[in-house]
Amino acid sequence: MTDQASTPAPEPVALRVVHQAQEADLAAAELAAGQFLQALGISTDSESLRGTPGRMARAYAELFSPRPFDLTTFPNDEGYDELVLARGIPLRSVCEHHLLPFVGTAHIGYLPGNRILGLSKLARVLEHFACRPQVQERLTKQVADWLQDQLEPKGVGVVIQAEHTCMTLRGALATGTTTMTSTLLGLLRTDGRSRSEFLALTGPHH
Repeated sequence: MTDQASTPAPEPVALRVVHQAQEADLAAAELAAGQFLQALGISTDSESLRGTPGRMARAYAELFSPRPFDLTTFPNDEGYDELVLARGIPLRSVCEHHLLPFVGTAHIGYLPGNRILGLSKLARVLEHFACRPQVQERLTKQVADWLQDQLEPKGVGVVIQAEHTCMTLRGALATGTTTMTSTLLGLLRTDGRSRSEFLALTGPHH
């Protein structure tokens, strides 16, 4: 009697995610940054400021350049159907109205369907959409919609809490003010128990 060959485990499914943006021209950006500072009456002739236009250009290029990553999913062989939640993911982005940073945290969760996701990828999806001129409301919805489309879970929830320096350092000067946004899809929106569980775990008292 011959042994039957064992069935190989299914390979994880990976989607290569790259933000398609026009390549940065750092030389042109540095020149423009120098002209911008001079237009505001800030001389860059001193030793300490001479390199500032180049540093500005490189800093904004970094803020607008998310790292490519593989969105790897795995079969949900055990039929896990409870909430999967990554809390307190650090967030940095740039307000598209003033090009000033906003920073905070995001809570991203989902109710698995047929596939589950490597946990670190939730943070990478957030970075993918945050590294561009943004508004917080759009960012929240983009992350949720993208996960819903790519993962096809039973539900997705995203909550973002951030401080906007365009509000705290200028204009209203409302230091310490944070803005909260949320997007709930699928059962996390329609099922009362699932919705309450998600919101309780992502609430400000945690």
